[in-house]
Amino acid sequence: MSPMSVVWVDASAGASGDMLLGALVEAGVPLPVIASAVDAVAPEPVGLTAEPVRRGALAATRCHVSIADSVHHRTWPDVRRLLEAAALDGRVRDLALQVFERLAVAEGAVHGISPDDVGFHEVGALDAIADVVGVCAGIVHLGATEVVVSPVAVGSGSVTAAHGTLPVPPPAVARLLADVPSFAGPPGHPTMEMCTPTGAALLTALATSWGDQPAMTTRAIGVGAGGRDPEGWSNVLRLLAGEGAASRPPPTTELVIEANIDDLEPRLVPGAIDALLAAGAADAWATPILMKKGRPAYTLHALTPASTADAVRRAFFRETSTIGVREHEVVKHALPREMLTVTVGGQPIAVKAARLDGEIVNLQPEWDDVATAAVALERPAIDVLTEAKAAALTATGRCEDEGRT
Repeated sequence: MSPMSVVWVDASAGASGDMLLGALVEAGVPLPVIASAVDAVAPEPVGLTAEPVRRGALAATRCHVSIADSVHHRTWPDVRRLLEAAALDGRVRDLALQVFERLAVAEGAVHGISPDDVGFHEVGALDAIADVVGVCAGIVHLGATEVVVSPVAVGSGSVTAAHGTLPVPPPAVARLLADVPSFAGPPGHPTMEMCTPTGAALLTALATSWGDQPAMTTRAIGVGAGGRDPEGWSNVLRLLAGEGAASRPPPTTELVIEANIDDLEPRLVPGAIDALLAAGAADAWATPILMKKGRPAYTLHALTPASTADAVRRAFFRETSTIGVREHEVVKHALPREMLTVTVGGQPIAVKAARLDGEIVNLQPEWDDVATAAVALERPAIDVLTEAKAAALTATGRCEDEGRT
């Protein structure tokens, strides 16, 4: 499926790991993608199935996690080691680590112990590992760069947990949702727990902002069902995925400052370019030219905003042999861009992605990362660059035959 740049999560009826899983599957994330990530982490067999159900008046997808009885007691360090050792996409691993760390910190604060001593109870069981890793894999598969979450319904009343009867929201949920919008639930909501600790940890780790549905073109909708079906209430979580409203940064007016130089040692030119960039130039370059009397020379150029123009001029005079510069205004049009990270041989490489009207039209790995990875892997840089571009194309759902890199 094509990558979705924006995801909106409607948690107005609550949230849990299985609700998020069901919504992601219904929105188009293949179940094998989720299962593959879970299998990479889980030390014991975990089964995943999805089925259509109804919750109140709404059709939804229910995701079931099936596991054998496990006698293993897992702490946060145990789960962290499982995640760090797993053959996972780096972005999936990082998100899952954030989620479990949030859970450990919240549970530790509630019980007055170190996060490393938290024995997770239900949260540390295999089904929670499946929920967390599966949801993180689904979000990464969608390619979302923006995740907006509605205010979260937490419910009311009390709940029976491993620690006994707890008020709703449970203490860990209350801590996890501190500083973000939450509420008991709309009028007529059932008296029950509506947001689980796993659901709260996932939402707070994934959210880039909170609020109503943003301006977007919706391409897929997923409705995930909770395990209970209270009378008169649709126990579901909705997920909308698509592209954000197309917007391009307004053009900016910048200066091109330049000088013709015929008496500068050529080996000093790269250093002069570096000095111009360090002074605040957005770009700097040299053009070979032929001056009067057949003298070979360079035109040294710098593109700079007006705010750093004086510093750039000073760099010309300090770092080159010129005694004069000329400048003129230019209008700069730039595409919005974002950064993503791919791995080659386990080495992280940042990739700059540029969009035109919401569509990625250019993917360019950062050369310094490519060069560092090539040294670490003892491979030619051109091979690492090629693999990084291919990984970026796969991550964004683009194909080689589009003719762009």
